[in-house]
Amino acid sequence: MKSILLREIKSFFGSPIGYLVIAIFLLLNGLFLWVFEGDFNILNSGFADLSPFFTLAPWILIFLIPAVTMRSFSDEKKQGTIELLLTKPISLWEIVSGKFFGAFILIVIAIIPTFIYVYAIYGLGLPEGNIDMGSTMGSYFGLLFLIAGYTAIGIFTSTLSENQIVAFILSVFLCFVFYYGFDGIATFIKSFEDTIASIGMDYHFKSMGRGVIDSRDVIYFISITLLFLALTVYKLKSLKS
Repeated sequence: MKSILLREIKSFFGSPIGYLVIAIFLLLNGLFLWVFEGDFNILNSGFADLSPFFTLAPWILIFLIPAVTMRSFSDEKKQGTIELLLTKPISLWEIVSGKFFGAFILIVIAIIPTFIYVYAIYGLGLPEGNIDMGSTMGSYFGLLFLIAGYTAIGIFTSTLSENQIVAFILSVFLCFVFYYGFDGIATFIKSFEDTIASIGMDYHFKSMGRGVIDSRDVIYFISITLLFLALTVYKLKSLKS
């Protein structure tokens, strides 16, 4: 797994992809949070908290993470190297895990510079330091799990087609469904609204954002991540046979 992981990271930073993803994520968040007028502008909100960032980031990541993962296996299939990869003396789980953690680490690197927002909000608060650190750290923790879920979905969809654009579109669609789709469905079925909404990522992400890490939320995200990684392994087995 280590060799696959290192190869993925080198491929990301050996080309403009890694730098571009990080730059786009930071640029979009920076513009919406500090420059553009609107609901996401922290300076105009009147509150010393990062809730606009944690509202905006999942939507940006819905597009950025599929852009990172779309090449994971689709490019291997297109280049004809998938057979060589599958014959390596490592298990399919190790191959999938290497691809997964390579993409996951890249997105986490993009998240790290946003801690400067915490420092800025800390200084802007009246009095200074008037920021709910429990809620902020809980939201960051939830964002890591959200990234893991998105990444697992993206890795899976990259096995479905050798066309990277198709893999990208499928990944965006599935990420959207799992993040917001169930919330949308729940609004039409009032009698089971909370139950249906709890199937979606947004429900559990917001729960973590309250500053209390519930084991049910952690188990949910781990289950979603493992489900799509298992589906990826299953798909690779069918290619291998």
